[in-house]
Amino acid sequence: MWKEQRDCLAYSALALSAAIAFTACQSTPTAATAELMPLQGLWEGEGAGGKCSITIEGNSLHYRAGTNWWRTNFTLPAGNAPRQLHATIADSSTPASSVGAEVFALFKIEGNVLTLAVNDGSDTAPETFASASSRYVLKKVRP
Repeated sequence: MWKEQRDCLAYSALALSAAIAFTACQSTPTAATAELMPLQGLWEGEGAGGKCSITIEGNSLHYRAGTNWWRTNFTLPAGNAPRQLHATIADSSTPASSVGAEVFALFKIEGNVLTLAVNDGSDTAPETFASASSRYVLKKVRP
């Protein structure tokens, strides 16, 4: 009987250690997560190609204009004013040559309006919204 209790205690200790390790390794909300929250959701409006929509989930951005679409992963580099968004194209409806391309944009959210500004074909974000070669103005869509 003592051996069974000892084995049970050893198993319980092992299970508890695993649970503690698992909990300690789980990610906790960070400033970056809070920073992403205002961007989350569906946005619709006008861009360089006319009507467009952007869906943002986590750090994934899906841009759609007509029948064309691009799926990207993005980061929000710290310390930039105005704020920047750096996206890498992961998949698209256009030729595969766009996969891996990077897009550097300025962004701002005012109320329920998201404005993105890019310099088409550039490897840097525009210096200002006014100096951008393309601008996208989208409103948050409420489900």
